[in-house]
Amino acid sequence: MAETALVDRKRVGIAYWMQEVLDQCDRVAADFGADPVHDLRTALRRCRSMADGIMVVDSDNRWKKMKKAGRELFRNLGDLRDTHVMLEWVQKLAPANDPVGKALGEHLTSREQTLKNTALAALHQFDRRQWKSWAAALPERAARIPIDSPVFAHLAVERWGEAYELHHRALRNRSGRAFHQLRIGLKRFRYTVENFLPRLEEICGQDLKQLQRLLGDVHDFDVLWQMTTSIKPFPNAASRSWWRARLRQERQERLKEYRQKMTGRNSAWVIWRAALPPPEELRSIALERLQIWASFLDPAIEHAEHVARLALELYDGLPAEGILRQPKQKNYRDILEAAALMHDVGLAKTSKGHHKASARMIRKLSPPLGWAGDEMSLAAAVARYHRGALPREKQPRFRALAQGKRHAVKILGGILRFACACDRQHNSRIQRLEVDSTAPVLRIRAEGYSEYTSLSERLAAARHLLELACNCPVVILPWGAENQARAA
Repeated sequence: MAETALVDRKRVGIAYWMQEVLDQCDRVAADFGADPVHDLRTALRRCRSMADGIMVVDSDNRWKKMKKAGRELFRNLGDLRDTHVMLEWVQKLAPANDPVGKALGEHLTSREQTLKNTALAALHQFDRRQWKSWAAALPERAARIPIDSPVFAHLAVERWGEAYELHHRALRNRSGRAFHQLRIGLKRFRYTVENFLPRLEEICGQDLKQLQRLLGDVHDFDVLWQMTTSIKPFPNAASRSWWRARLRQERQERLKEYRQKMTGRNSAWVIWRAALPPPEELRSIALERLQIWASFLDPAIEHAEHVARLALELYDGLPAEGILRQPKQKNYRDILEAAALMHDVGLAKTSKGHHKASARMIRKLSPPLGWAGDEMSLAAAVARYHRGALPREKQPRFRALAQGKRHAVKILGGILRFACACDRQHNSRIQRLEVDSTAPVLRIRAEGYSEYTSLSERLAAARHLLELACNCPVVILPWGAENQARAA
């Protein structure tokens, strides 16, 4: 038992499964038997599903290329695998000396040889040298996101939601296609759990495997009936009725077992969801997800994190009655933090005009669970104005915003612009900021700031957008003795 557990623990991670693809390629080339074909497809599916999960935060193009290469081989082995499965079902279901079973077996055996030739050609086209190159580089990138990370749990909530919706659709429609789509949705959730959330797998792993088997059987019976009706092997109507009734019975038994486990107040759906982050935590985890995405692109993510801290100190010091503190705009603080963390991702594309590149890249992101599309658009706009031209009505994207959001972009952009200027040299010289907004003048005290320096000149220029947005002068002062005493 202990040895089995040790082996199972080793069968995880992108490095293991990418090597497994190469090992199984050697095995399958011998005779394209049922087990090697199945094992190779499993290894390919694992690699592709892990790429799906990691691509959420790492946009390195090699993930996409690896996934595409794996998909081509996976698909070319698919028909052969289906033929192997159908042969197994015919052997299990057909009565002794049944003419229909014999005809189906001969048809499938003949088809198997043709598909082996196709699969062999696909295997020869598979670029193993390129796969080895990816296998050497990608695991190091994947290792930057720890297993059981909240970010992967956040992704699992997304996958759970997608599968749950497919569950309801399948129960409404009761069609073979709907149950097949449900099976795919459950499989995406299952692989997210198995690949990235071993603690959750202890709770739902066995159930997921059982459900995959049940829905897989249902799909197999549908495919087998379609194939049977297409080749018409029935000697008479009674034979046709027997096969139809047998497959329908087997199908209904699996669906009954599925419904017993997956419907009601104590269904597996409820148990799984309870083990995942609650709704009130999704927004903050999504922000962490955006931060990790930025860290793969920004060559100096520590600067972005420091700027985000300074920006939030500025935001929190602004007058409480301002437009950013209205109940409907309670998420503006999160939007500012997201924009600050992602403001330099454009440097992965270009150094000149990187603020515009950052905005384009943020706009292309799918909003993570807990965030709305318009919030991501605002974050992109705020990141756009951390440097460069000020926001103006003649700019199409800025002009398209509602009046209230334009004002919000000006204030948040002004805050971010000033915070960025505080760390222009990426040396964290300005450690913290404190805002006094009780007077008509906005006073910002900065720890590490002193007058008559090049930094003071940059900050004097950077405060302009904030002055325009707040409609009051901004005065920058050194961190005084009273601040030092209070901090102590």
